[in-house]
Amino acid sequence: MQRGSITDVPGIRVGHWSDRRAITGCTVVLPDGPAVAGADVRGGAPGTRETDLLRPGNLVERVHAVVLAGGSAYGLAAADGVMRWLSERGIGFPFGRGVVPIVPAAILFDLGIGRPDRWPDADAGYRACGAARRSCAEGNVGAGTGATAGKALGPARAMKAGIGTASSRAFHGLLAGAIAAVNASGDIVDPATGRIIAGAREEDGAFADAVEVLRSGRIWQPEVAAQNTVLVAVATNAALTKEQANRLATVCHDGIARAVRPAHTPSDGDIVFTLATGEHTLDGADYRILEALATHAVERAIVGGVESAESLGGYPAMGDVARRNARAPKRRR
Repeated sequence: MQRGSITDVPGIRVGHWSDRRAITGCTVVLPDGPAVAGADVRGGAPGTRETDLLRPGNLVERVHAVVLAGGSAYGLAAADGVMRWLSERGIGFPFGRGVVPIVPAAILFDLGIGRPDRWPDADAGYRACGAARRSCAEGNVGAGTGATAGKALGPARAMKAGIGTASSRAFHGLLAGAIAAVNASGDIVDPATGRIIAGAREEDGAFADAVEVLRSGRIWQPEVAAQNTVLVAVATNAALTKEQANRLATVCHDGIARAVRPAHTPSDGDIVFTLATGEHTLDGADYRILEALATHAVERAIVGGVESAESLGGYPAMGDVARRNARAPKRRR
């Protein structure tokens, strides 16, 4: 299935910085011009920067970049480098003597898979900007380098995930694209089939089903928090108000909820950012169409983050698990 990319939206570029030895990285979404933005945090363990200013009623309406990063709270420093890159080019909120770039950011926890003393810093964010292109690599890159999924039975039973991207277009040119760094506590389900494609595994390799693990009380160390998170950025060519951009971020969490089971847990920092470039004026039912396009793009981006991942750091990827299960003797019922 063709998923497309967030960079299908005109004026959107994506850059990654990846450290495969430390198994971490960061990703920057760069609009060509200031974009009307919104955000909605639904997870119980968020790590964010500059999200308050995106709330309706606050002064600033447009942003100049969005950063998704690994490294837990340390990774928020990547936004400093993005600000420096933008400032050097005169991009930002203007004031009398210069500009202040507006760069919201969010992080995921990947310190347990690679080196716990290495994380994306300001230089990493700067380099990600320099690498920005009108195409988007997927898998073990950027903020998805250290991403994993399916942790209900602990890290030994989890799987590798990564960065995924997708887009969805309406008949008259309205377009939404999404990028997702998939570092979920829960299982990843393909909404097109209803099947788990990455998640917690039993000793024989079969998927355990995180919801059933919770029901049975087998959850691994439930007191461990802030070690997950699905980070999503959605871009659209629509002309949105700040209120509509925030509403779209809220609705796009439906895409997370359909592809991650369970989602928005106390140990996830799940967040959706939205960026509207303003090229397509909305009319009639267009906003409702946009909600459907964007939510579908989020679903497909999350699935893509699993399908494109490769085994790393001792965590098997979807393809390796499928091949292993295909070779395993069939269990008698």
